[in-house]
Amino acid sequence: MQFGYVSPEQIMKDRADYARKGIARGRSVVVIQYTDGILFAAESPSPSLHKISEIYDRIAFAAVGKYNEFENLRQAGVRLADLRGYSFDRVDVSGRALASVYAQTLGTIFTQEPKPYEVELVVAELGTTMAEDQIYRITYDGSVAAENGFAVMGGAAEQVGKYVGQHMTPGGASLEGTLRLAVDALGRDNDNEPRQLPTASLEVAVLDRGRARRAFRRIPSSALDSLLDRGQVGAETDEPGG
Repeated sequence: MQFGYVSPEQIMKDRADYARKGIARGRSVVVIQYTDGILFAAESPSPSLHKISEIYDRIAFAAVGKYNEFENLRQAGVRLADLRGYSFDRVDVSGRALASVYAQTLGTIFTQEPKPYEVELVVAELGTTMAEDQIYRITYDGSVAAENGFAVMGGAAEQVGKYVGQHMTPGGASLEGTLRLAVDALGRDNDNEPRQLPTASLEVAVLDRGRARRAFRRIPSSALDSLLDRGQVGAETDEPGG
């Protein structure tokens, strides 16, 4: 019996192609800094299967890909953050540390498990000023990058990211302006006419610099209608970290 030889490079390439195809099948998620915080926006057909979630006081998580895989990672991140905050101090929980743990986990899965995770993540930490905000993007193979101002992942990430980069306001914009940019970008995920996304299909949340500790809040559809036109933020909902 003869056995064919497959080089390690080819194995890693096949794994990467498999993961990228799975991630590209979903809709994009956009993360953008604005003057008073960090905005997260995604096109999500389900009102209960969240792509965007709170991790800790001033840290949030966004993901694309297979829901069960990134939900396992989200839950592990919440447990890690809670344990570290309880064992030491709440200020010892950082976005950079969480991003490092996620990168190590995904890197190990990519090289050692039979199937790589079909996920891509963003961990964002809110600072006291825009200059101190941190946005980390972690890919399926454990690569981690610190993004400057915004991050886009999943779906037609290249097209959406190009639009955001061309239309961002240097130094940050208002929440309303940043939200309009994010929604416009999400609708430009193909080569045809831009799509107008209904607010009911959007999942939006922010890390709000005006909050003393728990900075994460979701923006419901009823408030999105006002924000995308001329109104102000309406009702808010909070979500527990665990």
